[in-house]
Amino acid sequence: MDDGSLRFHDATLTHPGKVRRDNEDQVLARPDQGLWAVADGMGGHANGQWSSKTITATLEAAVLPPDFDDAASAVAAAVHEANERIWTKSVGQPMGSTVVALLLRDRRFVVLWAGDSRCYLLRGGELYQLTVDHSQVQDMVTSGRLTPEEAENHPMSHVLSRAVGVAPRLELDAVSDEAKVGDVFLVCSDGLTRTIPDAELATILAQGNPTAAADELVKICLERGAPDNVSVVVVNCDETTLLALS
Repeated sequence: MDDGSLRFHDATLTHPGKVRRDNEDQVLARPDQGLWAVADGMGGHANGQWSSKTITATLEAAVLPPDFDDAASAVAAAVHEANERIWTKSVGQPMGSTVVALLLRDRRFVVLWAGDSRCYLLRGGELYQLTVDHSQVQDMVTSGRLTPEEAENHPMSHVLSRAVGVAPRLELDAVSDEAKVGDVFLVCSDGLTRTIPDAELATILAQGNPTAAADELVKICLERGAPDNVSVVVVNCDETTLLALS
């Protein structure tokens, strides 16, 4: 996708891993609209997969207006619609899903999320985690009850404090900023981030080829046992080449 003087190159990949038989992750790519998302379902195979598919299907069907702010509102509305659908079905059969969505347009980006799926930005050689996990452990870190080091292997690290479909009303967090030439975005499930440390993520993303980066990230997870489903989206922002015709 060309967007002003930015061109986006993307790659997506998802794998069930080496322990779980089924894949409850779902990946969405709408590069023509500048929209990518990852959803990590929970509640057992059937319920978790249905929940994550409901989110990506709703985002796939969403009509995104040309205006950036209107498009961001449409993405949020789609996630809230999915929340209502999952919550309505979940009576007596707990289910839900994380979601993290990236919208890139007009040299701007916004990330919306609920749960512990993440979005990172590699800029100028530095890796920034744009999202903050909605988990009980992260809440304890934020409140000062745990140090980041204590949180790394905490037994409650998988317990979410927020997700799509677990309550009638959903609170989405969002962060937005300017997109720049050379930016690399990584959207992923926790099956990746629990296996590969941030410093290694940065090295892999810096190679500049989104397909190669996505392949290598999943390959490393599999080599390390891949105890969970793993999903990755890599989006590179490059400068559009202008050709002078005479």
